[in-house]
Amino acid sequence: MTHPGARSNGETEGLIDRRGLFSWGLRGLGATALLDLLWRDGSVRAAESRAIARTSDRPTGPHFLPKAKRAVQISLVGGMSHIDSFDYKPALVRSHGQTLQTDQKPDLFFGQMGRLRQPDWAFRQRGSSGVWVSDLFPHLAGVADELTVIRSMTCESANHTPALFVLNSGFQFNGFPALGSWLSYGLGNEVDDLPAFVVLADPRGAPNGAASNWTNGFLPSVHQGVVLRAGTEPVRDLFPGRPISSSEEEATRAFLKQLNSEHLESSGGESSLEARLRTYELAAKMQLAVPRASRLDDEPRSIRDLYGLDRPETAGCARQCLTARRLLERGVRFVQIYSGGPIAGSPRTSWDAHEDVRENHGTEALRIDQPVAALLRDLRQRGMLDDTLVLFTTEFGRTPFTQSAADTVGAGRDHNKYAFTCWLAGAGLKSGFVHGATDELGWKVVQDPVPWYDFHATVLHLLGLDHERLTYYHNGIARRLTNVHGEVIDAILA
Repeated sequence: MTHPGARSNGETEGLIDRRGLFSWGLRGLGATALLDLLWRDGSVRAAESRAIARTSDRPTGPHFLPKAKRAVQISLVGGMSHIDSFDYKPALVRSHGQTLQTDQKPDLFFGQMGRLRQPDWAFRQRGSSGVWVSDLFPHLAGVADELTVIRSMTCESANHTPALFVLNSGFQFNGFPALGSWLSYGLGNEVDDLPAFVVLADPRGAPNGAASNWTNGFLPSVHQGVVLRAGTEPVRDLFPGRPISSSEEEATRAFLKQLNSEHLESSGGESSLEARLRTYELAAKMQLAVPRASRLDDEPRSIRDLYGLDRPETAGCARQCLTARRLLERGVRFVQIYSGGPIAGSPRTSWDAHEDVRENHGTEALRIDQPVAALLRDLRQRGMLDDTLVLFTTEFGRTPFTQSAADTVGAGRDHNKYAFTCWLAGAGLKSGFVHGATDELGWKVVQDPVPWYDFHATVLHLLGLDHERLTYYHNGIARRLTNVHGEVIDAILA
């Protein structure tokens, strides 16, 4: 089979050798629409029915009428300080510079407890609801009436990587399916040319744990989160590395069809192979759909200005948020946006404000405040917020006292797993509403604690899924996102 520019490795110039053919077929995910071809000639139908009878590799569908059809999650990596953003503590202002009075030494990640420090930004009540939001987020303050704020989040770990795993999968260890994968498994694709679960990583790099945060785990591989990147190649290896003609592509498809058809038949309809074929089909269709979804040039000036797409400080997150909206309106079930890259490094490229909260959070908030608020406004003006769920999460909070080796008022704050804030917006929620409370200093939860199990159970509920019934049998256990825990937070539901 000829290929323009192919190298001759002892063979005829211009031909793809056997190794090159299989390399292209594996690396170029869009090489074939094999499942579609096999379906047309009937060879997959019997295998599909056998796979369904053997195991639940297919979406279950909603268990009841959903409030939301789709969701987008903005995940702040590093630990946003709740007491500097959404959890106003006047007593902390009054106690600035004092030493925390406690009978027990606090369990701290770095073991350094300085004196209490007041918030670095002024708080104000916003909108008609009067939700407290600090000046750290002036644009989000303008949409405070859309927010459902949970001030009583708690986490099992104060270590970034396991805490991120819990946030995403409900478990502190990698290898368990992420929320987006469970939604893909439970609800399936709305469209056949885009994946159900898309990840938009921070342009500065992946978070701790990288792809383990959006893994399909033991679920079929078709439910893996698909990473879209900025630039001319949003999906790695979606297109062949070298240009090929349509006739060559058709010949390759036919050959691979024959090989896979024979293997599928001999294996008795092996579900893992069938999932791989579905992935190839999706990848082929994505060759057209992904460029359309990620091309922002056709957005009007008013939308570009709304998101801050042409401002250097907001351009990265603006592209993420605007791409997310385009994906959602094209049928993607779940889009996860990351704010914050690798934890290590100097200067920090995350919300991990050990050294200086004002400098760190001020820089990070400037990147996301306008674009995230714009996403809410844009979804609202398009009529999409009524059936879209928006999640704003972080793996844990920060301490009310500073991280300092001496008994002084330092500039940074340590990790706090005992209390932090997340918010939701959109479908099925009480808007302009606050749930739960921390103590007077924002150190620990004192009212309506919300672990990630409850948060996940509530998200699934809003999307029409019962967290106790959404299971997958793996290694002798009916696994689920919420493990053996979880209660829907009824108090925040409209």
